[in-house]
Formats: sequence, structure tokens, C-alpha cells
Amino acid sequence: MKIIILAAGYAVRLKPLTIDTPKPLLRIAGRPMLDRIMDKIVSLGGEDEVYLVTNARFASDFEKWAKTCRAKNPIQVINDQTTTNENRLGAIRDLNLVIESASINDDVLVVAGDNLFEFDLNEFLEFSRARPDGVSIALYDIGDKVLARNYGVVAIDEYCRVTDFDEKPPEPKSTLVSTGIYYFPKNKLPFIKEYVKMQDKLDAPGYCIGWLSKKDKVYGFSFLEDWYDIGSIESYKKADAEYTEKEKRK
Repeated sequence: MKIIILAAGYAVRLKPLTIDTPKPLLRIAGRPMLDRIMDKIVSLGGEDEVYLVTNARFASDFEKWAKTCRAKNPIQVINDQTTTNENRLGAIRDLNLVIESASINDDVLVVAGDNLFEFDLNEFLEFSRARPDGVSIALYDIGDKVLARNYGVVAIDEYCRVTDFDEKPPEPKSTLVSTGIYYFPKNKLPFIKEYVKMQDKLDAPGYCIGWLSKKDKVYGFSFLEDWYDIGSIESYKKADAEYTEKEKRK
């Protein structure tokens, strides 16, 4: 299995915090977000190659971070060569870039680099590998339809199969949302390339997942543990405060 961390955004909504620091390297309770994500990845045990895709503006920051990371194997930083929010490739093209440039022909776990979560990735992989006939995504009930407008809103059936996926709907049908964690069996990777060639919504991966759920099988793994999407200064401060409090209690 290969692991791809998406970290090529410019985080314009978090300025001035992200003028000189990429969002995944912002500190939460004293530690970069990426360190916390890597804790989850390292807990998988025998992780294979880890790829982190970023942009030209912050590539050197991630390369410095990668040298200090405690991953089993060296993290490979891939520069998508973009320089501004205006010329960014978008997460789906970045994902396809890594797959093609690294010649990946293996199962792939994808994790957004600004995505803090408390569930065990081993449980997600166990769920996903039990359903090799489809892509699996991690889901969380955010509990607020106003907040759900910012995410991919999902419906699943009794078999955990995704029956509806609506990216950033103005009127969400539910509060169950996609969290930016995906598992692609290797035989499903060609769908990513197909999507990039055929579609024009290339930023949020949810657009690709919504499209794929109509063509093939997509399964949803729902978790109850805490989840934080760091999309604004307010959400960053909330995550920082709550992690600080949790670690005081430890």
C-alpha cells in the first residue's frame, strides 16, 4: 500500500498564519498538524512509501519537515510546480500527478494534510480491505446542516454503500460528510485519471468521489471519534485549544 498526503493548497482563509507557513505545518498544541497525521500513519505498522504532494512555494518547508519525521521510510515530497492559489492544480490533479510520477500500481490511502482525526486508521483499512470491489471513504456526522454546506454530504445504505454524494450543497440533505480520507484499491486508480481527463471540477476530491459513486461502488466508513477540518482561523483556534486541553488531561 502507498500513502499520499495532499498538502498543495495555499490556505488563503488562514492568512496571515499561512503567509510563511503551509497550513499542515501550523502547530496544534505545540506540534505541527502533519506530525499528528503521521502518528496515525505510523500506527499502521508496516507502512509503505509515503508521498506528500505540495506546491513550489512551500516545497522546501515540507522537505525540511520530512527529514525530522519519524516515519519508517523516508517521505517523498513531490512538487506540483504551482506558485499561487490562482494557478494551483487542485487536489484531484495533484493526486493523479503523484500516481503517474511515482508509477504507483498498488492500493492507495489518501489523507488530506489539514485533516485531524482521532479514529484508528487500522479500523478504516480493515473496513476498506473487506470491500475490495470499491473505493472507501471516511465519514463523520458533523451535526449541523449549515456547517455541512462546506463539505461533501453523503448518504449510505444498510451495506455502507454511498447512494448519494453532493459536494458543498446549498441545502444539505443530511449532516454526514466526507472527511478527506480515501482508500483506492489499485484496480480503481484508473478512475482518477479518467476523471481528470473528462471533468473540470478538480479542486475538492469530493467531486471525483461523487462522480465515481454514480459509475462504480463507493463505501462509507462512519466514525464517532473527534474530527477537525482546519479551514479557517476560528477552526484552527478551536482545534488548538481542544488538543491543548486533551493533552493536559493526559
